[in-house]
Amino acid sequence: MRKPLVASLFALVITGAGAAPAVAAPDPAAAPVKTAVGTLVDTANKTVADLAAPAVQAVNFAGTVSLSNCSGSVVRMPDSEDNDPALVMTNGHCLESGFPDAGEVIVDQASTRTFGLLNSAGTRVGTLRASKIAYGTMTDTDMAVYQLTTTYAQIKSSYGIDALVYDTARPTVGTPITVVSGYWKRTYSCAVDGYAYRLKEGAWTWKDSIRYTSACKTIGGTSGSPVLNDATGKVVGVNNTGNESGGRCTDNNPCEVDANGTVTVRQGINYGQQTWHVPACFGVDNKLDLSASGCILPKP
Repeated sequence: MRKPLVASLFALVITGAGAAPAVAAPDPAAAPVKTAVGTLVDTANKTVADLAAPAVQAVNFAGTVSLSNCSGSVVRMPDSEDNDPALVMTNGHCLESGFPDAGEVIVDQASTRTFGLLNSAGTRVGTLRASKIAYGTMTDTDMAVYQLTTTYAQIKSSYGIDALVYDTARPTVGTPITVVSGYWKRTYSCAVDGYAYRLKEGAWTWKDSIRYTSACKTIGGTSGSPVLNDATGKVVGVNNTGNESGGRCTDNNPCEVDANGTVTVRQGINYGQQTWHVPACFGVDNKLDLSASGCILPKP
């Protein structure tokens, strides 16, 4: 599980950002002179291309939160209302009470946990407080959802920040994604490489986990980070683990198990849990309803 580790901090310190290569400016004398007609044609072609291209949302830190030990985000369902109590999503293994046991599901448990709310630049602009753990588990998925003492409208009024919205569609293989860590104030960009039928780590087993391509080198503290679809900015998953040292199905070394029971170990590869099905489990006023049609989250 991706909780903060000294080794992770060390890795962050020694990892430098690559400098962009210098590019020589073209010689003005050698540059071709465009005619007025050529300029008009180029402009028209660019306009057509811009209209045909899908809108891409800039991924930033707005709406993400930092926890004492993990990352998270303020989230809302597609049909949530502004006056609904806001929700924060993180991992089940990030709960203040510790890791839930395999098979354990926590529902409506009182909590006063606080979260540092970040703006688009990753600056902490306020503190949010939970009223309860609405849902938490490490069975089939690794997810916790806190209900806050404030509404979406109050957060927007106080800080000018909107919640991130759940996507209700399963992301396809190849979808460009970004893991946004409020703990580290750092992003990790890659793509959906595929899905693990079962992902087993120690005592826990998760279903249909998102496997990232190797570019998402998430570290301790990124647990609970939202996984965003780069094209829409919507939440498609929650980051939770990775195989650190090549171990087979042990803590911090999850393995993939296919439908036939074949085990595959992918050292250095990281994973998240899908969230497309979460909105089906929350109804009016953001109330959890595990009996609702289409809700497949594990029940107590």
